[in-house]
Parts: sequence; structure tokens; C-alpha cells
Amino acid sequence: MLKSMTGYGKAQCQTGPDKYRVEIRSVNGKNADITFKTSLIPRDREVEVRKYIAEKLGRGNIDLFITVERTEGPATRQISRPALLAYYDQLQAAVKGTMLEYCDPDVMLSSLMRLPDVLETPDTELSAEAWEILYAAIRQAVADLDDFRRREGESLRRDVLSQVDKIESYIPEVERYERERITAIRERIETRLREIAAQPDVNRLEQEMIFYLEKLDINEEKVRLRQHCRYFRETVEEEPLPGRKLGFIAQEMGREINTLGSKANHAEIQKWVVKMKDELEKIKEQSLNIL
Repeated sequence: MLKSMTGYGKAQCQTGPDKYRVEIRSVNGKNADITFKTSLIPRDREVEVRKYIAEKLGRGNIDLFITVERTEGPATRQISRPALLAYYDQLQAAVKGTMLEYCDPDVMLSSLMRLPDVLETPDTELSAEAWEILYAAIRQAVADLDDFRRREGESLRRDVLSQVDKIESYIPEVERYERERITAIRERIETRLREIAAQPDVNRLEQEMIFYLEKLDINEEKVRLRQHCRYFRETVEEEPLPGRKLGFIAQEMGREINTLGSKANHAEIQKWVVKMKDELEKIKEQSLNIL
């Protein structure tokens, strides 16, 4: 099943008075680049968590967020005496000699308590039991993200396959102009010969004409492009993690389409080649986000 590398997952848990919220987000990336946006994971558990996330999610730029809400009450937060006194000294110096020097002490204290770092939440080490509860929430968030990726992957699958179908459907449109194209090239060469009053050997001219037209033949490119389209579909349906391979197949499709364009020598064929390139660019962009 196709998966996107973009996704979001979340989970919550509570242990004692502390309520934890776990969020995990991912975007496309060449490798598993995992970043912890939290200090709540114990140092000795970081390797274990990274390994678990990498195994479950594979590639992507992945950010893990954990926030804690302490519900025990005021005792969970403490006044930082150094910070409070430092702010107080600065305030006293700033208002000295002004009307604010006689400000109500209760108002001043209330204002000081709102300043950054005056109230702090002490770091507490997680117990083994609390860590297991939090780790279960992390695993749940990872599973939620994986489900999100599956849903996004189904949408990606429909999009890229529809674009491959369009590219393949444009090949018969190119074929409509092939005979006209050959005739136009032949007439252009013959007209030029008449203009310069050349009298070439008829048999030699025919041989050279055949050789020149063979160099402009696009049958091989059409065959290979159809094969690449078929291989792209097979890879989408059969490979568990096809993202990288789809990117390589798209490159091969691009080579054939570019060769079609360089050999076209016909305005209408060039228009269909441009449409193929437009669809192929969409495929390349979406392939970058496929796991």
C-alpha cells in the first residue's frame, strides 16, 4: 500500500497529576531525520525511541513534541527567589524619584509574579511506571501518524496513476501526426533541392532520405515510454515502499519524452510533448512525497 511521507499524529496520557500531550509530524525527506522537540524523554531512552520511530515510519523529516500539564495545583510551580529579587531591584531603580515609587506593594508584587522565570516548574524525573505510560502514548501517536500517511498515500496513488494514464493517452495523439510529419519533411527537402537547382541521383537521394528519416523515427521512444508507464503502475501496486524507485522510473520517462520532443519536427507533436512534460513534473513532485 502506498504511503505519504507527510502526516500528523497525536495521543494523550495521564500519570499521577501530570497530563501529557504527544504530537508527531513528518514531511518528506531522503532519510529518517528524527528530532525531539521536548526534554521529557529520559536520556537513556532516546536511542530506543528513535529506533522505534525509524522502524515504524521509515523515511521522512520527523518531529516529536511532548508537552506536560501539571494539574496538582500551585505546589507544582515554585517561585524563583533569585529571579524575583533581581526584577524587584531593577524595578526599584527604574521608578526611584518618580510617582511610581509610591506604587501599592500588592500591585507591584502582582506585576512581578507575571514576569518570565519568576514562577518555574521544577524538573522531575519520570518513574519507570510513568515512562511506560508515556512511551505507550508515543507509540499510539506514531500509529496515528502511520494511519494518516496511509490515507494520504491512497490519494497520492490515485493522482500519480491518473497522470501516468494521461501521458500514455497522449502517445496516440502524437501518432496521428507521424505520417503528416514524414511527408512534410520530405517535401521540405525536395523543395530546397529545387530552389538550389540541384540534380541529385534519384537512387542516392532516396537512400539518403530514408537514412535521414530513420534518424527522426520515434517508434522506439514510444515503445519505451509505454513500457515505463506500465512499470510505474506495477511498482505502485506491488512494491511496499516504492517512493525512490518511482522517482527513477519518472526520470526514464522524462528521457523518452525529451527525445520525442527533440525528434518531433512538428508543431502539433510538440504541443503533446509539452503536455506530457507537464504531467511528468506533477508525478515527480508527488513521487518525492511517497514513502
